[in-house]
Amino acid sequence: MAGEFALIAKYFARPTPSAVLGPGDDCALLQPSPGKQLAVTTDMLVAGTHFLPGTDPKNLGWKALAVNLSDLAAMGAKPRWVTLAGAMPAVDEAWIAGFAAGFFACAAEYGVDVVGGDTTKGPLNLCVTALGEIEPGQALRRDGARVGDQVWVSGRPGLASLGLAQLQGRINLPEPWPRLCIAALEKPRPRVALGQALVGIATAAIDVSDGLLADLGHIGERSNCAAVVKLVQLPYLPKGESYNAELRCLALECLLAGGDDYELCFTAPGQLSLAIAQIAARLELPLWNIGEMVAGAPGEVTVLDPDGLPVSFAQHGYDHFEPAAQS
Repeated sequence: MAGEFALIAKYFARPTPSAVLGPGDDCALLQPSPGKQLAVTTDMLVAGTHFLPGTDPKNLGWKALAVNLSDLAAMGAKPRWVTLAGAMPAVDEAWIAGFAAGFFACAAEYGVDVVGGDTTKGPLNLCVTALGEIEPGQALRRDGARVGDQVWVSGRPGLASLGLAQLQGRINLPEPWPRLCIAALEKPRPRVALGQALVGIATAAIDVSDGLLADLGHIGERSNCAAVVKLVQLPYLPKGESYNAELRCLALECLLAGGDDYELCFTAPGQLSLAIAQIAARLELPLWNIGEMVAGAPGEVTVLDPDGLPVSFAQHGYDHFEPAAQS
């Protein structure tokens, strides 16, 4: 059985042309581009909490990196380097090979070098730190939204949660939604190009990881304003003959509170809506104007039905220590 350092050398030691010094020493040595600021983020994925035990290791490798690149995307940063730390209960080389293949496929797709990390024995747990670069003063932060800004979201939030419900046997989605939703759950696409395109346009941004309403609430809280979301302006989700009232209700709950989407929610002045539409066309990515920032209690998000009446939702998003808590 291969030992720790042999496993690292076999599966995770790759060339790192952008680093002064890559894996193999006590630290990596990195040289940021002249005049750039570093954006740094860390996320972990825990078996049973963030992914199902039988998840394809190649998809898991992709997702472990993608969720961190999504944080860089939300800041408008260009991804540069990542480190990977992982615990596993036993050595399974076939699993490790699949995971490494997915992880490095994502790294290649988004142009990042893996410059270090660690392995240990324990419950399956994956922790990635990602570093990106951005011009000083240009980062998309959560505290820049203003009353009157429009609220936008990319892609179709809710697909990942519907994919999880499909895998758990809680629903039976009509075709072709099972494939689309499970792909959204297991192999998310971090919106790196969108984040960079929004620099100088968006006033605030966040990636949708814990639920659209909850994450929009974080923007409002940091920006000292409230938000209104209009049901008629939300992205559409599964439709078809088997799309009954129960599925429609679950789809809406997943869209607004499901999380694990890694889409971007952002705010921008209304006069920039044409520029945003041009970005959507250039990236071939749907961008939805779903509401606006308003005066009110910081962080409060109100959902309005087609008649303009408020709709109550028991849960706005996911909290690791209070899963049933309201946002």
